[in-house]
Amino acid sequence: MTESTPSVTPQRTSSRFLPRGLGDLIFQISLWLGFVLVYRLAWGVADHGGAVTPVAKENGRHIIAFESHVNALFEQSLQKVLLSSRLLVDLAAATYWLSQFVVLGFALLWVYFRQTESFTRFRNWLMLANVIGLVGFVLIPTAPPRMFPNLGFLDIEALFSGLTTSSKGVGAFANPYAAMPSLHAADALIVGISMALVCRRLWAKVLWCLWPPWIWFTVMATGNHFWLDCLAGVLVTLAAAPIVDARFRFWRRNKPAQPKTVVVRD
Repeated sequence: MTESTPSVTPQRTSSRFLPRGLGDLIFQISLWLGFVLVYRLAWGVADHGGAVTPVAKENGRHIIAFESHVNALFEQSLQKVLLSSRLLVDLAAATYWLSQFVVLGFALLWVYFRQTESFTRFRNWLMLANVIGLVGFVLIPTAPPRMFPNLGFLDIEALFSGLTTSSKGVGAFANPYAAMPSLHAADALIVGISMALVCRRLWAKVLWCLWPPWIWFTVMATGNHFWLDCLAGVLVTLAAAPIVDARFRFWRRNKPAQPKTVVVRD
């Protein structure tokens, strides 16, 4: 006689379209909606009903003074390069608005559905870097270059598209004084590295490696960030990486072993 004692642990069902099941997909979407809510709450704390504006502009002046002191105030030179081509202006403006929502969202979905085993680490890296960035917005509100037209900085998007962070519909999602650190710079680096690692084709790896430098150029040339903001964003990314990696390794070491079917033969 042969008896099989099956494991009583329920198996999670999935489909070819939903690698972790519908419940997990809903959970992941809820996480991002929750982050948006946290962002809005942090913005409210940092803004203090508009009282933060003088502080943010003063911090912006400090950055300008420092970059001038070290002979590295080159954002205006980047703006001249951008203004040399209307096509370049349009590409930069579109990139600035689409990178944080469309491109980042596409990258998350692609990894979730095509490289599922890499998704959790990718998601956690993005979320931790953004949380650190939110703390920076609260502690160091900073006005971007475009808010200093008297010093020669231009608001490229306002000049060519009329779309700014104060535009109707945009202001609900954009903090005009969230320049330090640059989450555009941080997220672009995380997305670029993560996608380059999971993509198999060489041309795709190369394109994703070029994504962070293009974003850094875009945010500086459009007048939305100083290079110090971008550097701070890169440092945030580098600070978050080992924390996420340590958490991932701890989870792998302590992951419960999968139950096996025991077969007893007589």
